[in-house]
Amino acid sequence: MISLNVDSDSSVLECVGKVLSKNKRVDVLVNNAGYALMAAAEETSIAEARAQFETNFFGVARMVNAVLPTMRKAGTGRIINIGSLAGLTAIPFSPFYCATKFAIEGYSESLWHELKHLGISVTIIEPGFVHTELTRASRTASKLLSEYERPRKRVADSMSHAVERGILPERVAEAVLRAVESRKPQLRYRVGTDAQWLPRLRSVAPWNLYAAGVRRRFAVDALR
Repeated sequence: MISLNVDSDSSVLECVGKVLSKNKRVDVLVNNAGYALMAAAEETSIAEARAQFETNFFGVARMVNAVLPTMRKAGTGRIINIGSLAGLTAIPFSPFYCATKFAIEGYSESLWHELKHLGISVTIIEPGFVHTELTRASRTASKLLSEYERPRKRVADSMSHAVERGILPERVAEAVLRAVESRKPQLRYRVGTDAQWLPRLRSVAPWNLYAAGVRRRFAVDALR
């Protein structure tokens, strides 16, 4: 076990250096570090938003940059970034978490084009709700506003319920393994019913209709 803090340039370089000293190469990189931040955009300070990006997005970029030299030299490698349904459709009261996941989508797609001719594949795993400790371990802003309290709590409760009923983490691991073992891995693997049908629905439904469904799903406008 090698310690790693993806927020730190020196920690990332030290970790990858130790791996290379033992194995001489890196065949697969899976970027899964991240955390959820539950708060309205107005409630979230710029420092808190930056911290969210530091881990969820720039942590991915640090790891990719650290392994690319050895992958380029070998002429092969697989980079697998764990995205989210929240990178395909926004979830209320998770604006900066969603922003990091949307950023991973654009970053990974651009990276796919840049690395294809070098023999290095890039894949985004896009799970829907997964039965993990994500919501229990989620953070919140330090200065919350009373105007958002009731809808924020309703959304948080709805999120917790969705996660409790989510797919098993093994489903995500299986998708990662498919990307690792495939001769021609796809750019995107959507895992779970939510991740498969919600983006399709968003692409064909009128915005007002789709948005109303999202607000109903997360109880944004409920009276309780």
